[in-house]
Amino acid sequence: MTAQGLSDPALYAITAGFDPAVRDLARRHDPGLRRPDLWGRPLGWANLDLRQIPDLGFPTQEGEGAVVVNNLRPFAGLPIRPMRPFVLKADPDDRARALNCMTQAIYYEAAREPVRGQQAVAQVVLNRVRHPAYPKSVCAVVYQGAARPTGCQFTFTCDGALRWAPQAVLWRQAQDVARRSLAGFVDKEVGSATHYHAAYVLPYWAPTLVKMTQVGQHIFYRWTGPWGEPPAFSGRYAGREAELSPELLASVDARTQGLPLPQSAAARHQITLAVAGEMRTYNVVDPSAPGGERARVLGTLYASRRQPTPDEVKRINDSLATMENLMDVPAPAPPAQAKPGPKAPAQGAPDLPGL
Repeated sequence: MTAQGLSDPALYAITAGFDPAVRDLARRHDPGLRRPDLWGRPLGWANLDLRQIPDLGFPTQEGEGAVVVNNLRPFAGLPIRPMRPFVLKADPDDRARALNCMTQAIYYEAAREPVRGQQAVAQVVLNRVRHPAYPKSVCAVVYQGAARPTGCQFTFTCDGALRWAPQAVLWRQAQDVARRSLAGFVDKEVGSATHYHAAYVLPYWAPTLVKMTQVGQHIFYRWTGPWGEPPAFSGRYAGREAELSPELLASVDARTQGLPLPQSAAARHQITLAVAGEMRTYNVVDPSAPGGERARVLGTLYASRRQPTPDEVKRINDSLATMENLMDVPAPAPPAQAKPGPKAPAQGAPDLPGL
């Protein structure tokens, strides 16, 4: 049997010939079937091919059916960490275009939502600008995939909504929210969210992401694993808001539309964290990704080595010297025992001379 190798297909072929009762008994003791996915990915993620839209056991629904299913899917309950403020630093032309694109996204996606819901949409746009997987300008993020009949990242860019003139009052409100978001306002409710959808639709990609929270009529999601946490959002705003190339307008979201992620993104990357008041850099390795290291444990951060400072070396040496001095001190001698005297006669015993 070992001639076939120990790959998953080979092992499946071997176990296929087992008696069903033996196979079921063996599976009960297979630790791999009970191992949790420490990256927070939903069950079945490894078998989900996003290039083909799955039906999840029922036809795609909208309206009340979608609301029911969305309510059945629990929120992850993981901490929602706030992002760093984003302050747009650009020339007047780029600033005007970025403000217009952000206002469009807020208006056409959430014009009837409360201000909290509009702020959440703006935060998603800014999160994508900073995430390494997305374009590096506001307009490029908003219009990514707009040339595709389906698959645009913000629905209004490809469904014809732009043909309708906006209502002046609602447009001014959306513009105010956009202006504040580009001046450093942070929506802490959605944290590092990069995706959202209305509660009355059921997108096929929703089970592949971390369900974070709901604001108004929108449900917000982030990437699984470390790439969904704030330290991963290391991209820098590049400006050039007017440069919307045909490639950009025809591109898709690698995370939810089935394209392989680059090795540098999916297999490993570096993040910098503040640990005990000290900034440290960690390599994050996903063993299941192409190019990942399978010898490492899922979800584990491996710290890069650094040279200890002179103060740290001195402190360690002083501690070792103290321990050695304590070991060299001789143990105190036990107290001298008194010599035993003559025994007293037992009470009641006769005093017999000569015995």
